Amino acid sequence: MKPIRLPEPPSPTPGVPEIFEGGTYSVVRRAVVIGNGSTWSENQSIGLVRALGLSDKHVLYRVTRPKGGVNEWLHWLPVSVHKKLYFVLRRIFGYTQLLLTARGRKHVPVHPENGGNVGLSSILEADAKQIVKMARETYEKDGPLLVVASGRDTISVASSIKRLASENVFVVQIQHPRVKLNRFDLVITPQHDYYPLTPQAQEQVPRFLKRWLTPQEPPDEHVVLTVGALHQIDSAALRNAASAWNDEFAPLPKPLLVVNIGGPTSQCRYGADLAKKLISNLLSVLASCGTVRISFSSRTPDKVSSIIVKQLGDNPKVFIWDGQEPNPHMGHLAWADAFVVTADSISIISEACSTGKPVYVMGAERCTWKYADFHKCLRERGVVRPFLGSEDILESWSYPPLNDTAEAASRVREALAERGWRLRT
Repeated sequence: MKPIRLPEPPSPTPGVPEIFEGGTYSVVRRAVVIGNGSTWSENQSIGLVRALGLSDKHVLYRVTRPKGGVNEWLHWLPVSVHKKLYFVLRRIFGYTQLLLTARGRKHVPVHPENGGNVGLSSILEADAKQIVKMARETYEKDGPLLVVASGRDTISVASSIKRLASENVFVVQIQHPRVKLNRFDLVITPQHDYYPLTPQAQEQVPRFLKRWLTPQEPPDEHVVLTVGALHQIDSAALRNAASAWNDEFAPLPKPLLVVNIGGPTSQCRYGADLAKKLISNLLSVLASCGTVRISFSSRTPDKVSSIIVKQLGDNPKVFIWDGQEPNPHMGHLAWADAFVVTADSISIISEACSTGKPVYVMGAERCTWKYADFHKCLRERGVVRPFLGSEDILESWSYPPLNDTAEAASRVREALAERGWRLRT
């Protein structure tokens, strides 16, 4: 009896069932985002997932730390060590002044981990073993799992997932992890994270600190370099925001100048003196503005915001957002004709520069280390200009918009293809 020969499956062509293109095992349909509670970090991960077409197919897990009291002094520790030490201290001291007193003066409640009373109880705790178990058990039905993590506290969880389930997952770490890059499938990081490797930076770093401040190796095939931070701003998001905020922004006198004020950092220091200079510059350009809208961040010091509110709050051309919902940030990005942003706000600057509209930066000359490198890169690309107070806001200028998120998403697709995987279409 001759053996029965089954027909060969057809060659993959557009529109054929996935079973003929590698089946479920080669199609990435879902993602896990591992966050650390920082809006800035989690926004980068969600922005990448959105650019990959998985915004409706992702789950957020969060690495949490104990909060309040002595925990403020333990944040420099790895998160696992911090939690163990906190457990020991609680067993020894209970809820005494040692745990409940912050900086020796304020009484600060210790919030339950994983959000508790701050409205985050529905967010899952990031447990590497549980995520690995889920990835393995659902692999045959749902295919590979994309894992996207951002922030220092997520590094150990993301790398553990890669180590334990490398055949079932593709792990992307955003921001340089300062560990061996082969612990991840891909690392997406701003090029200024490699500033410590430059000759000028090496001269500035004490030898005993180089191990902690300098990446262990130069960028390789595991690394995607960006100019700024990833985010969720794209043309579709701006169109939606323009429509949603039309009633509030369309009637405003033009041009609309949006001013975003952040807060000082260790590498970009400023205080009331910069606030006074900003006020002076804004008053100088006010004649060429139709409307000025000012927003503060949660990091803005009271001494900065109070000076600006006192000096500009009664000006009929100026509106200062009071921090109440809804947040007008997306409306500002969509409707602004130009932006002024303080130099500390890398994420806001990155978002503003993705619009192609004029972006003026205040205080970049006060920045050091990799912040200074970031601003130098933007100036060389013609993406930003310093805010001097002599600008005519009516005069527009443009540049090729920063497209970091889309470009990073393209590199993720390429890396998946090299592995024989693809994203759902």
